[in-house]
Amino acid sequence: MTRYEVATLSIQTGTAGKALAGIERYLAANAGRAKLFAVWTAEIGALNRVQVLRGFESSDALDAERARMLESGDLFGATDILTDLALDTYAPFPFFAPLAPGAFGAIYEVRIYRIKPAGLRPVLDAWKEAIAARQKLSPILLAAYALNGSTPRMIHICPYSGVDERTRIRANAVSAGIWPPKGGPDWLGSMESTVFVPAKFSPLH
Repeated sequence: MTRYEVATLSIQTGTAGKALAGIERYLAANAGRAKLFAVWTAEIGALNRVQVLRGFESSDALDAERARMLESGDLFGATDILTDLALDTYAPFPFFAPLAPGAFGAIYEVRIYRIKPAGLRPVLDAWKEAIAARQKLSPILLAAYALNGSTPRMIHICPYSGVDERTRIRANAVSAGIWPPKGGPDWLGSMESTVFVPAKFSPLH
């Protein structure tokens, strides 16, 4: 089953251009080790961040590549300007199609929710019931739950043409009773939302 790695690189202020150049070189040199889906920079939310989204055929393949990278000391070609690095592993919700490259929006909203300890199954059930109607308004490219870390959590990624479209679609979904999934929020805790802009070489753009 596909496993997704979400790498969040916190970088020194003013180094985004250097970071992206290093990341592009690194990913080109290691293209056969994973499938690249996205590279994007934070525009709204916690800034000075670059996020890299890659896919692996299995947990073993992801773990092996992560260990290789960490042991090498070359962290996405941006080692010298990193202030922090978070590496998270996610399993997709089972009713979501696999990610595919493409042009989907000028911005991508990435939301991460904490899930209450017994909440994963209720969240999955709620999303399964609601997702078809929500996808008619605009795509949700990925919904997945974390496989690492001490806190249960989920991620979802939504593209939009801009902030105005995001506001309009979200308002329409709520007013129509389509979203959020009925009963789903009962099992969620704190939420972090960041709006990203794709790099020129990002397969999702």
